[in-house]
Amino acid sequence: MSDPNLNQSEILILEDESLFRRKLAAYLRKRGVEVTETETVKEARRCLQEFSFDFALIDVNLPDGEGFELLREKRFSPTTGVIVITGEESVARVVEALRLGAGDYLAKPFSFDELPLVFARIRSAMQQNRASEHRKREEVGGESAFFFDDSLSGLRAELEKILDADRRLRERLPPVLIAGETGTGKSALARWIHGQGPRADAPLVEVNCSALPDSLAESELFGHERGAFTDARSARIGLIEAADGGTLFLDEIPSLSAGIQAKVLTAIEDGRVRRLGGNKEIRTDSRIIAATNRDLEEAVSEGSFREDLFHRLDLFRIALPPLRERGGGVIRLAEHLLDSLRKRYRRPDAHIGEAGHKALQSYHWPGNVRELAHELERSLVLEESDEIQFPHLSAVGRKSPEVTVSDSSDWLNPGWRLPEEGFSIEEAIRRLIDLALEETGGNVTAAARRLGVNRDYVRYRLNRANRSDESGAPDSA
Repeated sequence: MSDPNLNQSEILILEDESLFRRKLAAYLRKRGVEVTETETVKEARRCLQEFSFDFALIDVNLPDGEGFELLREKRFSPTTGVIVITGEESVARVVEALRLGAGDYLAKPFSFDELPLVFARIRSAMQQNRASEHRKREEVGGESAFFFDDSLSGLRAELEKILDADRRLRERLPPVLIAGETGTGKSALARWIHGQGPRADAPLVEVNCSALPDSLAESELFGHERGAFTDARSARIGLIEAADGGTLFLDEIPSLSAGIQAKVLTAIEDGRVRRLGGNKEIRTDSRIIAATNRDLEEAVSEGSFREDLFHRLDLFRIALPPLRERGGGVIRLAEHLLDSLRKRYRRPDAHIGEAGHKALQSYHWPGNVRELAHELERSLVLEESDEIQFPHLSAVGRKSPEVTVSDSSDWLNPGWRLPEEGFSIEEAIRRLIDLALEETGGNVTAAARRLGVNRDYVRYRLNRANRSDESGAPDSA
């Protein structure tokens, strides 16, 4: 009977007892495994030179040497799980096998039915090692907790419904798309979703797509076999494969090229990946969480993002609002962030005063939660008083100290007067559009929403401005 967890796996057997080897090979083949049988260390060396294997079962004592020689010579790929099998019952030999890189050790006689569990345990360990290696290299920071204030109560309720569905499904979890401006906490929310769901104990692999050069993206995500390219001296598990059974977080997914987007779509739909330079499809079941600070519908219309991938990801879309739209939530979030900063800097009496509350609510926070955290830390370090008032919000490049913003909807500075020599409404409109685009990271849809107009109007004004710049003539009404 075929085992879906072992189906299409390739296993090397190094064993000189022919009867035992044939029975072991027959057992594995019934479970959909491709088996290569060898009797000597020399034969095994040749096979390892020419082929790659998912697992290797090697005996210790062989006609031409010890199976340990292959481990000492580092003949096995990092993607090959090695199980040592022998009739010896020596603790020292077990320790030596594990020290040399074997994933497990089985003493004869053993039940063949133990093998699927051993293979699953070794595969899980290799995936976790790959995920851990990636985390260390990327130095992924930030807290795993996501703070929900009252302004996010609707978002929290929506997420709880998704998590309830996840717990019922457990396998083949549908993708989640998190949309929000830079700094709104998309990564922290992805960690929260993973940590609250049924896969909390499985790997969470975070990938910053914008930091992946096109030349490395395919190898990083899908892995590669030995010799797939010039520097591929050994096979390597891809990050999608490393996230099998867990969660793969693709941050800033529009940064991936069209070709990689197509392969990601295939991986999501088919639950399979193929390593670069390989011809074998590997089953994976990783929950995909994608994040973007761009309007993906706009990116699709511009041709920079695949429409089929967008529709595949856009099943559960979570829209994180910018900090300036969270009302009093900015104060509650600031108090929450301050709690951990007090402990870190040993300032137990530090608190946000009334002036600080007003500054928090009046500032427009283009950097969102990330900027708020930095402002809190900066004020905690630089202000001598325990009462934080955020003078840095009035620094050069931020809000002008001469301009006060009231709680009303009147944004016009009451001290401003129309100049006697005349005023250009066209120039004012253009500056407002430029400001909205700057605050939204170039997102035309979000900019239009803030300006209270539709997206086509913003595009029309931008096109007019571009034509005017090219001709050197001023805009005309």
